Amino acid sequence: MNDIIKNIEATQLKESVPEFHVGDTVKVYNKIKEGNRERIQVFEGTVLKRQNGGARETFTVRKNSNGIGVEKTWPVHSPFVDKIEVVRRGKVRRAKLNYLRDRVGKAAKVKELVR
Repeated sequence: MNDIIKNIEATQLKESVPEFHVGDTVKVYNKIKEGNRERIQVFEGTVLKRQNGGARETFTVRKNSNGIGVEKTWPVHSPFVDKIEVVRRGKVRRAKLNYLRDRVGKAAKVKELVR
């Protein structure tokens, strides 16, 4: 039974997922259907966490919009996620950045990783 589920999930994985980590600033190109039309909406923010693995892997992105914090969670291998573009790398020492939810302005920034 377990092998059957793994085979089904393997067919649903995307071939190319960009490498991004917690703390990175990313642009998520999201497909939105409105009636019979389809358009792409960009959501840019900091990756707070990545969870699970395989076909069920998700990531959460947070941004400030007009002074209000907005978070969205997407499956990495979702057909509605057109592409993920890494804008800048973040230097963090944690797997989940939940403390950023309480911070506003410059305190909510993540240092940039220089390579």
